[in-house]
Amino acid sequence: MNNELINYLSGFVTEARLKRFEEVLKNRTRHLAIGLENIYQPHNASAVLRSCDCFGIQDVYIIENENKYTYNPDVSLGSEKWLTLNRYNDKDKSLDTCINSLKTKGYKIAVTSLHRDNYTIEEVPLNNKLALFFGTEMRGATNELESKADMFVKIPMLGFTESFNISVAAALSMYALSSRLRKENINWQLSELDKEELRLQWLRNTIPKVELIEKDFLEKQK
Repeated sequence: MNNELINYLSGFVTEARLKRFEEVLKNRTRHLAIGLENIYQPHNASAVLRSCDCFGIQDVYIIENENKYTYNPDVSLGSEKWLTLNRYNDKDKSLDTCINSLKTKGYKIAVTSLHRDNYTIEEVPLNNKLALFFGTEMRGATNELESKADMFVKIPMLGFTESFNISVAAALSMYALSSRLRKENINWQLSELDKEELRLQWLRNTIPKVELIEKDFLEKQK
């Protein structure tokens, strides 16, 4: 049914847009994912989403125990509609639910940290799927998140200031990891099932009044 619906909805967008979908899908990955814990500045939240789209990282996992995750459309430039945002906001269970979901999908959990030595961003292993988490702007990752980590990651810095802004750190990390991923002998590309899921998601996010069009499609199937 999904393939039939995709074919039907494809008639409501231009050939150029469909071609662009396929070009982007070739470079999308779920081998890497980005995790965000309690990010509260909309500018940072928006910039991270934009970087995920630009570097071909499809999935963002968002823990909202303390702060609701909001983004500024003037900064994100609509990138949120091309990504898969997984949001967890049950205060008692958000962290465990998020991490358990990732581990069930085969991800190793990496947490950025200034004070724990494990790997630099250039050294972190990519043989397994990797979810890289960033903590809140002021405090970094919580102790609870750090206790779930399989590894810790840092970006080497040579100046006096202690840390990068989170959106800068995320962008640098995504650039380094996505560049490495494409050079290594790793099956990082999307499965055909993933591509089908995203084609449908992107069509739905592109077509005005798509609910009515889908309703018409379903009526014709009866």
